[in-house]
Amino acid sequence: MLGCAAPSLAMAAAPLPTSQSCMALTQRATPSLQIKEASWVPASALPLGPAGATVAAPEHCLVRLMIGARASGLPDMSYGTGVELRLPRDWNGRLLFQGGGGLNGVLLPAVGRVAGFPSALERGFTVVSTDGGHQGRNNIDSRFGADQQAKLDFGYQAVERATHEAKSLIDVFYGRQPDRSYFVGCSTGGREAMLAAQRLPLEFDGVVSGNASWNLTRVAINQVWSLQQVHRIAPRDAKGQPEYSKTYTDAQLSAVSAAVLKRCDALDGLQDGMINDTKACRFSPRELVCGRKGAPAAGSCLATRQADVLEKIFAGARNSRGQSLYGSFPYDTGIALPAWRSMHLGNGSGLPANATLGADTLRNFSVTPIDPRLDPLRFDFDRDVERTAETAAINDANGTEHSSFAGRGGKLLVYHGLSDQAMSTGSLVNWYERLTPRQPQGPQTWARLFLVPGMTHCGGGRSTDQFDVLSVIQDWVERGQVPDRIVAKGAAFPGRTRPLCPYPQVARYDGGNSEDEHSFSCR
Repeated sequence: MLGCAAPSLAMAAAPLPTSQSCMALTQRATPSLQIKEASWVPASALPLGPAGATVAAPEHCLVRLMIGARASGLPDMSYGTGVELRLPRDWNGRLLFQGGGGLNGVLLPAVGRVAGFPSALERGFTVVSTDGGHQGRNNIDSRFGADQQAKLDFGYQAVERATHEAKSLIDVFYGRQPDRSYFVGCSTGGREAMLAAQRLPLEFDGVVSGNASWNLTRVAINQVWSLQQVHRIAPRDAKGQPEYSKTYTDAQLSAVSAAVLKRCDALDGLQDGMINDTKACRFSPRELVCGRKGAPAAGSCLATRQADVLEKIFAGARNSRGQSLYGSFPYDTGIALPAWRSMHLGNGSGLPANATLGADTLRNFSVTPIDPRLDPLRFDFDRDVERTAETAAINDANGTEHSSFAGRGGKLLVYHGLSDQAMSTGSLVNWYERLTPRQPQGPQTWARLFLVPGMTHCGGGRSTDQFDVLSVIQDWVERGQVPDRIVAKGAAFPGRTRPLCPYPQVARYDGGNSEDEHSFSCR
């Protein structure tokens, strides 16, 4: 007993890090590794962006690094892997890698934010983030796609380098390696999370991937597909230019949302403004065509061609043989929200995101070689898809083999909003159903998928979009508590809680207080 206790007593007696030990990290610099900053930060509220949001932070050491800096030859663009690492004075022995967003290119504060709950940094995690291997004008600057190494860095190598460097500095700073390592990200961060499990299977114990752009090349193809469908029926201005935002009125989109709710809301046993059982939902926009029995009044009903285009958008991109090139989207309440309009139609005279971000990603990143003059309205879904294959091999998290990750006890938690305006639910479900290793019931012992009713991309929507994924993955990895349900809340429904259920189960109402998650079971 004394022999077992000695290491624990020695660890307890280890001196806490100081500002001096923080600044001493600058001595780790090498010709290929620049230590841009190593400073001691007192306990404070850290700003998280221009909107005035802050996050509580304990006393910690802030380190900013640049690995392999090099010139790009482009204005306002440079290459090299930027890394931010925050090391709390009172460390809990754990590392969290915080995933990026958009096309990266911006170094986000490494705090491990969890919406509605304390951040990872506040809980005592060491947190690391990276800019994905390039520094651009903003996080939608796709020009880095012209460079082979920058594209590899964005794909996965920046995460790999940042992980190894973070663990090395942790060892120096605290005198030991992390007891557990986690990766949590949404959107691009969700793609990075999936790749961490696929391509760095020995580095992380628990991985959380949310609303992942995991097959980004196909996302871009699908965005162009939607643009082409809307372009076909968009009204024209006096100069003959398409007015995408006028293709559907807000009243028409609200009518679609209301009709979906009326048809499918109560499939889970309760009419509450949320659609849990989207798989059982049978709906077609053709039911709202003007003149049909039960269709909305004039001004809210749809023309036949409008209904046809909506069906094509929700079915996802297809070639001339009808084969799916991406995946389908469930009908949900999100179609009436600004996020859907902004993505597919735009507002006022502005172009939809599909015509800007989607088209630029396709031109400057997805196709090989890049083609800045590519016309998204002329993209051929039979002939041109093959042009994205090379980038897909580098960037997309298509892998399903996880024998090393799962074999050493790794746990993967995937979540996805059912009203995501850009990322396909059907595509993700198809990927999840092919995961290996698996038992007869699927990969449930090590990987679980949670679909979030009403949630748009990474949050928002008519949903319960706040849930503590960090505690859930930590409990699963460290205490063996399998997530049979995740309790969620959200600003859209004050005072309401709901269970998120592991796919293919959905939350079904059993009776009792309709605002309480205890009144639902996962079945």
